[in-house]
Amino acid sequence: MGLSTPVAFFIFNRSDLTQVVFNAIRQAQPRQLFVIADGPRNPEEGLRCNAARQILGQIDWPCEVLYNYADTNLGCKQRIASGITWVFKHVEEAIILEDDCLPAPSFFMFCQTLLEHYREDQRIFVINGSNFQNGISRTPHSYYFSRYNMHCWGWATWKRAWQHWHCDRDKWVGFKSQGLLDQLLEDPEERAYWTRVFDKLFLEGRPNTWDYPWMFACWSQERLSITPNENLVSNIGFGQDATHTTKMDPRVAGRQSRDILEISHPPFVVRHRDADLFTFRNAFKPPGLSAAQRAAHFWTYVTSGFRYRTQRLLLAIGLKKTSVLVRRL
Repeated sequence: MGLSTPVAFFIFNRSDLTQVVFNAIRQAQPRQLFVIADGPRNPEEGLRCNAARQILGQIDWPCEVLYNYADTNLGCKQRIASGITWVFKHVEEAIILEDDCLPAPSFFMFCQTLLEHYREDQRIFVINGSNFQNGISRTPHSYYFSRYNMHCWGWATWKRAWQHWHCDRDKWVGFKSQGLLDQLLEDPEERAYWTRVFDKLFLEGRPNTWDYPWMFACWSQERLSITPNENLVSNIGFGQDATHTTKMDPRVAGRQSRDILEISHPPFVVRHRDADLFTFRNAFKPPGLSAAQRAAHFWTYVTSGFRYRTQRLLLAIGLKKTSVLVRRL
């Protein structure tokens, strides 16, 4: 019968990986496939981009295919963000894969089932395919609820959620000045780390990526992600020809996928704090921080908290227009 949920497939210049992931999509046989490709950065790369695009000529099952190919290079942030936005001009929900994200066979049905199950539940924004718990089972059920929707190595979402994606500097400044990150994350080191990440992202424009803004969008609405109790997607793209995963990180690279054949739904929609803290410490936090780096993290946390407490004090004594003043503190 084929997969009824649309699949969005992002490709670029690696035809070998595109072929491997395409073969997995072919097994699922989605009835609707969106193919999004970035353009080359130079003429030589154009040959590799064309080779990757030729793989899609192998579609041999009943399928509506829509293409969105860039003629010039847009970069990671703009190409993926604009591609997902384009997908959601056509459909209300989708499964999303990049050319280096190899899904287990059950990944597609896992996403399809949960997209339907939580379609009207505004508390849920993302269905993850990856699990970074190093084999620790967090629940007797098939998945748990998380604050983290990264890494996005195979995932699914709805148009209703993606409409909140943005890269708006002022929204982060307002969010930070009100101390809202302190209310979302319990661990001081975790708060300091993400404050630094979002400062660089929104104030300096680094790095050129779409997924940090996406996580902030989810956090800014205090929404949850679903994480499978087994890892359903392996990243096969680590190497020198990758855009971001150029170095083998043993914390996240080389993870094998395992199927979830029967889905058991948790009876309660409650975030798993211990799992989230484990994810931060084992998948995001830089290992082996120096004393100077630890001090920098701590100072970020202290100054962020100081701005928040100052704003609350100013509001308490009746000063309404405090945003500019607080940003200068």
